[in-house]
Amino acid sequence: MTSVKKPPAACLIGWPAAHSRSPLIHHYWLRTLGIAGGYVIEAVPPDEFKDFVFRLSLRGFVGANVTLPHKEQALALSKPDARARAVGAANTLWYEGGELRSTNTDIEGFINNLDACAPGWDRAEDALVLGAGGASRAVVFGLIERGIKRVHLANRTLDRARALADQFGASVHPVAWDAVADVLPRAGLLVNTTSLGMHGQPALKIDLALLPPHAVVADLVYVPLETPLLAAARGRGLQVADGLGMLLHQAVRGFELWFGQRPQVTPELRALVEADLKKV
Repeated sequence: MTSVKKPPAACLIGWPAAHSRSPLIHHYWLRTLGIAGGYVIEAVPPDEFKDFVFRLSLRGFVGANVTLPHKEQALALSKPDARARAVGAANTLWYEGGELRSTNTDIEGFINNLDACAPGWDRAEDALVLGAGGASRAVVFGLIERGIKRVHLANRTLDRARALADQFGASVHPVAWDAVADVLPRAGLLVNTTSLGMHGQPALKIDLALLPPHAVVADLVYVPLETPLLAAARGRGLQVADGLGMLLHQAVRGFELWFGQRPQVTPELRALVEADLKKV
């Protein structure tokens, strides 16, 4: 009697994780590419994460996305690539030669979304990044890798900005939060990696009139789809890149690693996820 091989499946591991749009994204790609496969959410508390990851393949998974609060632990339990090590967190797990590998796709999600929304953005010599958390590390790494000469990093706690600058080297310049206005006139790219402007959070108060006319504004927040920051940037006629675009683009490589085909971020997919977000 021959056993029937199960289609490949991946999962999202988080605590909590029910809010994620990842299943919607990956099921769309599985369907449009005609791949027999699956993607499910696994709500795993922190004290059970290690055991879950060690038994990932036994549970029938070819890989996983990892979200809060497990990204640092995922890095420690796998063989990370240079990107995951630089960011200090892993959001994608897969097997290669029987070994559990990890990466961080937030970097390419951010950069590829900028390329799609604002071609030529990387002509900027100065970028201003707001926030010094995990998402900021991915953004700063991506900007340096792309060749941006000066990345100004502003955070309410200046010591956190200094620590991140020490990690990434001389091209990153820590900035006190109350000195942001001094940097804006020369910032060709402004990136918000904080939760300010998110639904239920205070607005990000910043004077976009100080930005040069060619500046690009990116916001990692995607609930709401158009944050007050992006609305103000559009009002000035500036190019923008939103958080939903980054969410879609960061999912591409994980899908390719698990299911063997590289999917596309299409207007149809974006409309599908937009419609789901509007139900919130």
